[in-house]
This record gives sequence, structure tokens and C-alpha cells, in this order.
Amino acid sequence: MRMFIFGLGYSAKVIAGRLAREGWTVRASGRDGDVDFADAGAVRSALENADAVLSSVPPLREGGDPVLMAYGDELDAFGGWTGYLSSTGVYGDAGGAWVDESTPTGSGRRSARSDADALWLERGARVFRLPGIYGPGRSALDRVREGRAHRIDIPGQVFSRVHVGDIAQGVVRGLGAPAGAYNLSDDYPCSQNELIEHACRVLGAPVPPMQSIEEANLSPMARGFYAENRRVASGKARRVLGWAPDYPTYREGLAACLEAED
Repeated sequence: MRMFIFGLGYSAKVIAGRLAREGWTVRASGRDGDVDFADAGAVRSALENADAVLSSVPPLREGGDPVLMAYGDELDAFGGWTGYLSSTGVYGDAGGAWVDESTPTGSGRRSARSDADALWLERGARVFRLPGIYGPGRSALDRVREGRAHRIDIPGQVFSRVHVGDIAQGVVRGLGAPAGAYNLSDDYPCSQNELIEHACRVLGAPVPPMQSIEEANLSPMARGFYAENRRVASGKARRVLGWAPDYPTYREGLAACLEAED
């Protein structure tokens, strides 16, 4: 079986590695891929020879999905499996309540993502909605070591997360699944403060001071991260895909990150 991936980023590389271990031939566009996204002939040839296509390319900030804008006609004619890595940001702020795939989308700050999510669903894709992604080289452990960790004083604020390995597992299980949206999230939504405090204990590092969001001097992107509050339910993925996270909480996930370093 042959997979073509648009955008060989952090999560897509782990997905590609898992597919390769299971006997798939994987080609990809992007900085570390073997196909130039701008080379229409090469992309079309790769699509013609693929059994499955996955896009991990985010929408443009001003709106529009780069993959669909460039190769929408080819994908409309493609007869194989299609998948898209989306975000649980499509649900917007839920005030800390649970959201699932029946929750309306498009009310949050990430309207471009919601639009792209909807376009891929219209094309019959399996759309994997992901919360905060972490894994080796990109976790709270790295932020603590690099002095980038914050504790923000926002009572009641919670986030859901998913280890990159569990994303790969979900996509592979989704290869035989019906089209539609699937949340992939761990079992333990909690505050970012709890996560950072645990990472500090594991590393024997001092806990950063509690700050207001103004005192933390966060980037606009990071401030947006705190602007929404929700818990992400993944029951559909469990029922339909037979998926369950190998890292059900950040504790197992961070332990795996440390083990990967060793």
C-alpha cells in the first residue's frame, strides 16, 4: 500500500514512520519530503500512484487550504482513502465543558481551520481533530529545560492533550474507518499549571512563579491558547476506530518522552 502525505511535519513524520513499519511505502511533500509541493507534475504523479492521501498542512492565516487550492481537482478525482489532520480548536470556547464530534464548529478564533475542516469533510475525508500535541522533543519537559514554561493564574482553565504516538495510532486505525470527524485526545484534561509542575518535579527543576496572563508576556498565539477552555471527548474514535491512547494522561506521555531521550 502507498501513502502520499502533504506536509511532512512533526506529527506526519511519526505517522509516516509507523506506516513504514507496517509495510507501507510513504511519499510526501514538504521540507523533508521527496516531492516538491510546487511541482504540479510530481504531485499529480504521486497522487496517481497512491492508495491513500493524508494532509497535515494547516490553512493559510488569511483563509484557504493550500492543498485544496492547489490540488482540489486532483483530490476530487482521487478514488482512494483521504485523511486530514485538523484541530479541536474548531469547537471554540466551551467554558470548560466537554465537546465531541456533535458539537457545532466554527464559533472559535480559528475560523480558517474550521473552514478547512469542513471542506475536507465535504470531500469524504477522515478528519482527525487534535488538541495540544506533544511528544519527544516537543513537550513540557523541553519548555522547562529551556526556561519557556509558564504557570498562568486562570482558575478553572483546562486543556486536553494527545501524544504524537497516539495520533499515529489513530490515523492507522482510521485507514479502514468510514469518513467523518474523529477526536483523538487523552483521558485527562487538566490545567497547564499541573502539567508544568509535574515536569518540574520529574526534572528536579524549580517551579516557575504563578503569573497573570499579562505578566507572562505571552505571544499572541500563546494568549490565544488560553482564550478557550474545553475538555475533548474521544468516545467516537474508541467506538468506531477501536482506538485507545497508549498514553492516557500526561504522566505516561512524559515518561515516554524521557525514555525516548535515553
